[in-house]
This record gives sequence, C-alpha cells and structure tokens, in this order.
Amino acid sequence: MAGIRYVRGDATVPSVKGVKVIAHVCNDIGGWGKGFVLALSRRWPQPEAAYRAWHRDRAANDFGLGAVQLVQAERYVWVANMIGQRGVRTGSKGVPVRYEAIDTALDRLAGHALELGASVHMPRIGCGLAGGRWSRVEPLVQERLVRRGIPVTVYDHD
Repeated sequence: MAGIRYVRGDATVPSVKGVKVIAHVCNDIGGWGKGFVLALSRRWPQPEAAYRAWHRDRAANDFGLGAVQLVQAERYVWVANMIGQRGVRTGSKGVPVRYEAIDTALDRLAGHALELGASVHMPRIGCGLAGGRWSRVEPLVQERLVRRGIPVTVYDHD
C-alpha cells in the first residue's frame, strides 16, 4: 500500500493521467471567498455555483457537517466540496475545523473516488483558515482513502 504523495505545486492542476477528484474543506454557513476556494474559482465557476446552490437549498438536501458534493469541472476533473468546518471564525468553541466531519466526508469521498476510478488531490485540508493540524488530518486521509487503495496527492503551494 502506497502512502500519501507530497508535492510542491497547485492542487487545482493535478499532473496525472485519468480521473481526478480535487478535495477541499468548506464551511457550514455558505461562505466561499477566502483560502483555497479562490484558486478553485479562478479555474472553474462550477464548484462555487454548486456549493452556493447546495447551501441555499439546504432545507431540502444533505448540506451539513460531513456532507460531500461532487461537482464535475472538466471531463476528467471533479471537485469534492466537503463540509468540514463549523463557521469561519475561532471562538469560544475553538477553531472552525471539525475533524469528525472531515472523517465522515473523506469516507463518503472514498466511495465516489472508487466509483469513478479516480485519484484524489488536495491541499492540506482543514489546516488553513479552518485552523486544523495536519497531524490530526493526515491519519484520517490514510485511513479513509489510502487504505482503500485510492492514490492521494497532497500539494504544498509555494
């Protein structure tokens, strides 16, 4: 079993053949405008539009912590909007990241990736604006994706 592959570069430009899923963490309040999502929006309008519609119609869908929305951006590129943070600010309940929600979302993502025969590409999810620690997220990625045979590449932007 291979481990996570770490590379320097842009997670929105995975340089491998085949179907790719770009995974990232979103908040549960409908905010899209800071961090990695800006890079996504510069490349494709679909992930943001789909996320905003998903949030707007949340009374009638599964939008919430742990949910995953798969959005096709190109023929062989999908974006996984994963709800893994509560709000956007650090407050009395700590940082916005919710590790249990990321764990649930990664488990759901694995099913999609296996169905598509896709590799998964991501920044260090939950560790930017969400305030998480990679030492807590990495084992979740290992357990939910890598152990199921899904190739994972993590990108550290220059």
